[in-house]
Amino acid sequence: MADETPPEPIHPLHDVWLRPRRVVRELADAPITRVDYLLGAVQGIVSWLSLSRAQSAGANTDIAGILGRALIAGPIAGIIGLYLMTAVYVRLGRRAGGVATRTQIFHVLAYSGAPMLASLAIWLLTAALAGAPTFESTPPPGLEPFVALLVRTGFLVHVLLVCWSLLLQVMGFSEAERLPTRRAFAIWLFGQALVMLAILLLWILVIGLGASPPTA
Repeated sequence: MADETPPEPIHPLHDVWLRPRRVVRELADAPITRVDYLLGAVQGIVSWLSLSRAQSAGANTDIAGILGRALIAGPIAGIIGLYLMTAVYVRLGRRAGGVATRTQIFHVLAYSGAPMLASLAIWLLTAALAGAPTFESTPPPGLEPFVALLVRTGFLVHVLLVCWSLLLQVMGFSEAERLPTRRAFAIWLFGQALVMLAILLLWILVIGLGASPPTA
């Protein structure tokens, strides 16, 4: 009688980096847990820090203020974002013939953000070493070459981790929806476009409401 080797235990936060399909299968019947919310919160914090850099917040705000806002508002935005994106992708997946449940899509969106744990660590380390220039889109004149290199390298690694996270999303959708990778990518791309359009329309609405009424 041949020996039966027991299946290798799965560690979702570790294995999702290289085996996202197996992690999605493992979590197929699992409920949403604190880990999902933690991953959503981390995604929100990292997004907030990235936005702060895009807006060159470091030029007029101290490092404590930037990090404080990110740690307060980021988790709320990240978790709300998970719910909104889940609602969008559940509808898109069903229209495309997918079979994933709302919980499975939530898992995919949450666990595909595992690389953001590493990104958050890089943001915090860079901020500790470089200070406010971490959150400037262009390093200020007179910045030490080593610090400027550190800031640029940290942001480049962040971009690579974001790309890896997006790849994990597509592969996770493919597995959860039981759809080919190309169709899963189309679903992902359409969902991103819808969200960007909604944000743009909201921004236009806010600007319009804030405009001064015409004077005679």
